[in-house]
Amino acid sequence: MGRALAPERRERLALLLATSTGVTFTIAAVADALAVRRARRRAAALPPEPPARNQERADSERADSERPDRRTPVSC
Repeated sequence: MGRALAPERRERLALLLATSTGVTFTIAAVADALAVRRARRRAAALPPEPPARNQERADSERADSERPDRRTPVSC
């Protein structure tokens, strides 16, 4: 047979649940804040990357004579 929980036991369980939930959220928030701080410090400490030498320019930056020939040859 099942026994009903005494009111004192219900109160303890509710308090334990609320406390554990609060501790879990607090630890998660602190860990998240530390991770964000660490990522920002790493990003600020790294020197900026130089542009790639062989990087293609955008089509709008090219002159007409520099544009690649993309026509499809037709066989007759």
